[in-house]
Amino acid sequence: MRALLTKIEQASRLDRIGDPLQRAVQATLRPQRVRDFLHGVWLGHPLHPAMVQVPVGAWISTAVLDLMPGQRRAATTLCAVGTVSAVPAAVAGLNDWAALSRDQRRIGLVHAASNTIGLACYAGSVAARLAGNHRLGRTLGWLGLTAASTGAYLGGHLAYKQGAQVNQSISELHRMSEGWHSIADMAALPQRKLVTREIDDVSVILYRHGDDVTVMLERCPHQSGPLGKGEVQEIDGHACVVCPWHGSTFRLNGGEVVHGPSGNDQVVLPTRVVDGVLEARLP
Repeated sequence: MRALLTKIEQASRLDRIGDPLQRAVQATLRPQRVRDFLHGVWLGHPLHPAMVQVPVGAWISTAVLDLMPGQRRAATTLCAVGTVSAVPAAVAGLNDWAALSRDQRRIGLVHAASNTIGLACYAGSVAARLAGNHRLGRTLGWLGLTAASTGAYLGGHLAYKQGAQVNQSISELHRMSEGWHSIADMAALPQRKLVTREIDDVSVILYRHGDDVTVMLERCPHQSGPLGKGEVQEIDGHACVVCPWHGSTFRLNGGEVVHGPSGNDQVVLPTRVVDGVLEARLP
């Protein structure tokens, strides 16, 4: 399986499908507020993995009920619930997929294809059950579960091996030692400008507004983009930093994500000033 997944990651032929599909998804989901909603910006957490719990749970429950006598009606209901709920989950997944790197999109494309086959099988299963052909409905249900399980395996590879839509910056905290760290003289910090410093070789950005200073991890949670090279914009009365790579935007006074593709907030470190020296520590 490792060798197969590596081949998929390196299969440039998939780009002939993936690149046009990416452009189509981005063109269709053009309003920023729509993309932000589907990324889970409002939730502070990627939306797609939360949404897939409904179809997966419904379909697994359908498989269990199909093994029990007298549960045809319940199995049909759950099969239909899973099929209907899979559609918005797929839309959220496509939105996330369109913001990934090329090798991630290749795995994601096969993941989506497998889940599409599963969804088609389950749609056929619902139709067969409603027509009274429960034997065919059960068969299509098992085929759909097989395809969806394959898609789930690929989704796990995409998240846990390739790091898609997981917080890329959080591991930086594990390299930082406990206690307070001196990072800058307050008198030397300019107002309303990004400054990059390091704590135990971990890059952080500093932003001073009056006597308040934000110390934030510098690597973007989405794809490790350099926030220190980003632009500061005021959004809804808050100073925000915009990642120069993919446009993820975070409030500088709290780290909350304002615009995706990141669905995660950025880590802000607690600070204090001692004898005119700015110090920060782990949250």
